Amino acid sequence: MPISRRPASHRPARLCLSLALLLGLALGGVCVGDSRAETGLPLPRFVSLGAAEVNLRTGPGSSYPIDWVYKRRHMPVEVIAEFDNWRKIRDWEGAVGWVHQNLLDGRRYALVTSEDLLRSRPEPDASPVARVMPGVVARLLACKPGWCRLEAGGHKGWIERDRLWGVYPSETFD
Repeated sequence: MPISRRPASHRPARLCLSLALLLGLALGGVCVGDSRAETGLPLPRFVSLGAAEVNLRTGPGSSYPIDWVYKRRHMPVEVIAEFDNWRKIRDWEGAVGWVHQNLLDGRRYALVTSEDLLRSRPEPDASPVARVMPGVVARLLACKPGWCRLEAGGHKGWIERDRLWGVYPSETFD
């Protein structure tokens, strides 16, 4: 599997309160569910891992323990909070932690969650272009209601949105 887990003690998800107490600050922008971000970008939002190896930490700083090590560049992740140069992310399996912003990339990728065909048009009966398997990470090129256009293994085609992780149900873009 592209993700390896390192043993570490698990801390409660109430990180925003713990940080505020530790640092003596009011950290409203750090808590999950807050639609504001320090960068002005929306929360939550999807991005991808920008390096071949990314440490997921238990807190927003290099002194916090490493909880996970991702070993797959372009894996989509969801940014759910920001603090300084650190981003709190969630992966497709629900793991949550902090990574430095320099290890993330704004280019959009999606993870294929079930076997399906890339199709020539966004229609269920369109001719197949290629077969994609669960676990494939593909570049997102466009999304319209119900369908997204991907590039995977040199093939471009459309796939039903519910076969992907890394794009919101009503999100559209070209």
